[in-house]
Amino acid sequence: MRILRKYTNRRLYDTSRSCYVTLEDVKELVLNSEPFQVLDSKSGQDLTRNILMQIISEQEGDGHGTLLTNQVLQQLIRFYGDSMQGMMSQYLEQSIGAFLEHQDLIRDQMQNMIGAANPLTMMNRIADQNLAMWKMFSPIKGEGKTSPEASTQKVDVAEEPKAPEELKTTRRRSGKPKE
Repeated sequence: MRILRKYTNRRLYDTSRSCYVTLEDVKELVLNSEPFQVLDSKSGQDLTRNILMQIISEQEGDGHGTLLTNQVLQQLIRFYGDSMQGMMSQYLEQSIGAFLEHQDLIRDQMQNMIGAANPLTMMNRIADQNLAMWKMFSPIKGEGKTSPEASTQKVDVAEEPKAPEELKTTRRRSGKPKE
């Protein structure tokens, strides 16, 4: 575990690397899942939670989008001093843990929900279905049959449309004027 010491000048010192670190460096430790502890340099008091709260406060204020809305923060404040405070703490910890375990599944479900609501996605699906229907009824080259899906329907190959020259000769024989 890395030990960070917080001095009276509010600077954090990483004892394992022998250098001062910033809150951004501490955030990187969190993101990399590196265990660490922040201790007061004089009293030895654990200040880890205070530093983590400071990082969250900066994240919320930097325009990264709010994770903790005003309503959520107000509800959390109401739990302090309540007989359910201990249970709420455990509940939040377990809920976030379960969320993280199922994060990929949740992300896929959200993408599917967003994709289903997207008009362009819906139009593409409809177009694909229509294309499949048209292909089902179009004859396969070299055969007088339709595609295997529509093989139950009979198609008379002899009834294919005539070429323009054949139409002209047919009209002349029938007494209609030539075009």
